[in-house]
Amino acid sequence: MKKIFAIIALMGVFTLSTQNVFAQDEVADTAATEQTDLVATDSASVDSAAVAVDEEPAVAEPVETGMYKTIKTKFIEGSAGFMALVAIALVLGLAFCIERIIYLALSKVNTVKFVNDIEDALINKNDLEKAKDIARNTRGPIASIYYQGLIRLNDGTDAVEKSVVAYGAVQASKLESGCSWITLFIAMAPSLGFLGTVIGMVMAFDNIQAAGDISPTVVAGGMKVALLTTIFGIVVALILQVFYNYILAEIEGLTAKMEDATISLLDIVAKYNNKK
Repeated sequence: MKKIFAIIALMGVFTLSTQNVFAQDEVADTAATEQTDLVATDSASVDSAAVAVDEEPAVAEPVETGMYKTIKTKFIEGSAGFMALVAIALVLGLAFCIERIIYLALSKVNTVKFVNDIEDALINKNDLEKAKDIARNTRGPIASIYYQGLIRLNDGTDAVEKSVVAYGAVQASKLESGCSWITLFIAMAPSLGFLGTVIGMVMAFDNIQAAGDISPTVVAGGMKVALLTTIFGIVVALILQVFYNYILAEIEGLTAKMEDATISLLDIVAKYNNKK
């Protein structure tokens, strides 16, 4: 935009200069001579302005900055082969973490309301089928345990207790399903980083041997690869560890609720049998 205004200004200067020349030529030859000198001076000024415009420094293009740019640069510098393996470990580990978090979130129910509904159907209304329907239509491991106990209610309290304990173990194992894969990627990420460290050190010694010199410039490339792969591997392991601990806390909370609900179910069964 500045260049456009400068060009327009130059055109105006040339136009005014030409008009002045013609006007002075009509008045007198002496004035024409002086006007010619003036035009020459103006032309020199215009040329200087044009040179100044041409020499105007170009606007620098915006450079991508920030954490994303830094991470991307360091990722490339850390040898794409090993950094890609660390990135794959992060992606797969996060996939298992997200799957477990969603599964555990869907397994949560209002335990107090559910137990009260079952107790109301069995004790107050003496309606076993309604209690089964409530358990069947409610999601989560607690409802599944209750349903397994209710379908054996007529077989006696001992049969209900054995069924509930056995099926509770099955539901607990389902809650922990996939956690072993998360621990695998937590262990793999720093291990891949350390592997990159060792290979980076080997690269550094190869460079020293090829150059016949131990100067910092020769060693720097391999050392950078070694350190960057280690850093990224540790960071990935820390991220996955945070998610894993959160998942374990959720599993422990659900397991505790399952145990409390199981005790409540046995009490309800005892009341139901005594009422009959």
